[in-house]
Amino acid sequence: MSEEDVYRVAREKMVETQIKARGISDSRVIQAMLKVPRHLFVEEALKDQAYGDFPLPIGEGQTISQPYIVALMTEALELKGNERVLEIGTGSGYQTAILAELSTWVYTIEKYSSLLERAKKVLNKLGYRNISFRLGDGSYGWKEASPFQAIIVTAAAPDIPLPLKEQLDEGGRIIIPVGDPFSQVLIKGVKRGGEVHTKILEYVRFVKLVGEYGFKD
Repeated sequence: MSEEDVYRVAREKMVETQIKARGISDSRVIQAMLKVPRHLFVEEALKDQAYGDFPLPIGEGQTISQPYIVALMTEALELKGNERVLEIGTGSGYQTAILAELSTWVYTIEKYSSLLERAKKVLNKLGYRNISFRLGDGSYGWKEASPFQAIIVTAAAPDIPLPLKEQLDEGGRIIIPVGDPFSQVLIKGVKRGGEVHTKILEYVRFVKLVGEYGFKD
């Protein structure tokens, strides 16, 4: 069996045992998780753990999220394929790739240049051409590209940053972990009548969103 076949089998097992078994049913999300080679988004020394049921370190104190959490957050965005998506926290670029499979365009912002450059390199190599990258404070969002039909935040904030509420399109969905640095809830917000109405999806623990509208350090 070739190395690529080994990883393909590992991906299939990941989807069956970690994602579908936990109730993820959106066929488009499942197909994207089957397609995107997660092992290319982690360090060489961790490739054999890439499809495990846990997050992995990617440098700068950041992580690549557990596959189930990636699937859960993506499914909650309810992407149909015609959306412009804002991602706060490019990280490894894995979630970015999943979003690029499922939407028209992804705007992704990362605080750390080393992570952004590595993610950009992998995503370009894989042939994604529907992604715009920015280095900076993600809590400000990306005003000139707004409104967005979907926003996903892969780091925890004390509350939904005001600029993100403003940049969310009417009827748009935002998924974000909210809480203190040690304990958070994953929230889904839907914008109706100019207000973002929220509900709790899951109890989670993410790294902090550091920025003007996030944590200050």
